[in-house]
Amino acid sequence: MKYAFIQQHSREFCIPRLCQALGVARSSYYEWLERQSKPRQREQRQAMLDTRVATAFQVKKSCYGAWRLCQLLAKDGWCYNRKTIANSMKRQGLVAKAARKFKATTHSRHSLPVSPNLLEQNFTATAPNQKWVGDITYLWTDEGWLYLAVIMDLFSRQVIGWAMDQRMTADLVCDALQMALWKRKHPKGVIVHSDRGSQYCSHAYQQLIQQHQLYGSMSAKSNCYDNACAESFFHSMKVECIHGERFATRETMKQTVFEYIETDYNRDRLHSSLGYLSPLDFEAQFLTS
Repeated sequence: MKYAFIQQHSREFCIPRLCQALGVARSSYYEWLERQSKPRQREQRQAMLDTRVATAFQVKKSCYGAWRLCQLLAKDGWCYNRKTIANSMKRQGLVAKAARKFKATTHSRHSLPVSPNLLEQNFTATAPNQKWVGDITYLWTDEGWLYLAVIMDLFSRQVIGWAMDQRMTADLVCDALQMALWKRKHPKGVIVHSDRGSQYCSHAYQQLIQQHQLYGSMSAKSNCYDNACAESFFHSMKVECIHGERFATRETMKQTVFEYIETDYNRDRLHSSLGYLSPLDFEAQFLTS
């Protein structure tokens, strides 16, 4: 009570005289004052941490968990461990969006020729344009289905080719591959892996593979894990920008997917397998090393 009285009246009277009048040692008062200030400092640090975590969480559209938020804040010079970030998220009720289960999209019951599995679940590459993977997914709008085909470079997980259409045809996958070839300046000898869908087994797609001297590769029958990286991308995209949203038109969906691929995913999204770099940053680092 004496220490509190001194603090309360320290602006009216000098502290040494207050201490003397109350029979309190000045050193003891200052020790008490320091102890009093520590909880406030902790509260201020915690409030600052919570603000940074909440801001980063919102910027990344509620998609990043503690590990990725850790890396994101570290890039801005704020270094916290994962447990500290996790506690802040729990304190604020921040829960990252969760992925949904895989559902097969393409039709593989056909009599078309099938390429051998050259990838065999080896998703590593030592440089760009060694291994590409392709896949198709479907997206619902109020106007009906929209189908998305992508080509991903396994070296950096960058989506280098993509196409969208309201019909799931061979043209869809051909357009995605054509974009990848154009973007990568028509490399030769690349393994291009996909599932056994009729679009990928079509004459048009296989002719494109041969014309550009690529190596066609296909997953084992009914094994989605043979194309896990492409599936992982689709899961991330749907969780981070599709699920929970309503799309009135196909055009709105196309714009959303375009922004996600070219901005959010390729340029900004941090990948644990890439040392928490984005696909573009990872390739830039490789090219300058």
